[in-house]
Amino acid sequence: MVTSQEVAARRPAPARPTTPEELLRRAEDLVPVLRGLSDDIERARRLPDAVVEKLRDAGVFRMGVPTEQGGPGLDSVQQTEVVETLARGDASAAWCAMIGMDTPLYAQFLPESVAREELSDPDAITAGLILPLGRAERVPGGYRVTGRWGFGSGITHADWVVAGCFVHRDGRPEQGPDGSPRHWRIMLARRDAFEVLDTWHTTGLAGSGSNDYQAKDLFVPEEHSFSLGAPRVEGPHSTAEAILRNMPGVPLGVARAALDHVRELAAGRTDRAAATPWADTYRVQMAIAESEMELGAARHAVYGSLRRQAEILEKGGEIGRDDRVDTVLARVNAFRVARAIVSRLYDLVATTAVYRPSPLDRWLRDLTTMRQHVIAQDQVLQSAGAHLLGGTPSNPFSLGIVA
Repeated sequence: MVTSQEVAARRPAPARPTTPEELLRRAEDLVPVLRGLSDDIERARRLPDAVVEKLRDAGVFRMGVPTEQGGPGLDSVQQTEVVETLARGDASAAWCAMIGMDTPLYAQFLPESVAREELSDPDAITAGLILPLGRAERVPGGYRVTGRWGFGSGITHADWVVAGCFVHRDGRPEQGPDGSPRHWRIMLARRDAFEVLDTWHTTGLAGSGSNDYQAKDLFVPEEHSFSLGAPRVEGPHSTAEAILRNMPGVPLGVARAALDHVRELAAGRTDRAAATPWADTYRVQMAIAESEMELGAARHAVYGSLRRQAEILEKGGEIGRDDRVDTVLARVNAFRVARAIVSRLYDLVATTAVYRPSPLDRWLRDLTTMRQHVIAQDQVLQSAGAHLLGGTPSNPFSLGIVA
């Protein structure tokens, strides 16, 4: 299989953006392009190579690369804005962008020599699941890794793949450095080291190519493994929850696209039974107003909590209990509100929504699928409540807590 890097090498690469403003402008330019390719993306059940290269050319996968390493150095707020913009064009493309740009983030936890290897190409794409579904047996020089992981979004075009594992020594679970009963570590290897399985036949987000992948007795050197609890580089972008911060951009962008679409549709539509323009129809007015109200509140919660976190971290402070939970709750709420808005608009448009080329059906399916992600489940709310009350979170990682 030809990798996306090999495709890129066959033609001269355009100059990549060097500032957040330029990258956001390029993302905005991609919105109509991605929307025009959405049907192709869904049919392919992955991002076509041409779409990957459009994202790469726009600098999307390098948005987290620090300025001192030649990247645009977007912070979490700016990254979320880019993801939100892309999602107005296509949800799967935005989802893959959100996942694929994590390479420089993971590099903050890797030895410097490995980080240099990864970042020799600032546009390198990383995919994979960090949750410990695999087993890593400690051997001289590294680990023997066996396991099967799901939800490998973007793995069909990735350069690097991560895979979370519990570490074993001599066949027995190894304790964590902090005395925890299980030692969770993340393995990093080239994509061709794993077998990608064609499992992604889904309701929505079809184009994300979030297939399962597996390995058997794969040797991973010690220096190609890391823990999110032990960054090599201290700073606001090397905390465990950093990989979760830009996720709400996807549902927020899809909801914005759907709302804009229905507002445009309403401008020229008339209620047949009452012969009343939609612009003068009470139920339409209420549906649009409620949707704008809910989306605005959800969006302000996401960006407000991100900005508060950034201010604390940039001053070298610790994220307190309430600030940590604010970000988590805003994230979960964004997924819930976005689906509720699109469901309301789908019902408002009624039968017209089920016919192509109406995009409402795909937007609703995309949001329904992404709403099933572990980071948007009720257990996250339980974890947030437990954290606030001093109880035991069922999903501590959703709060950025790594054992």
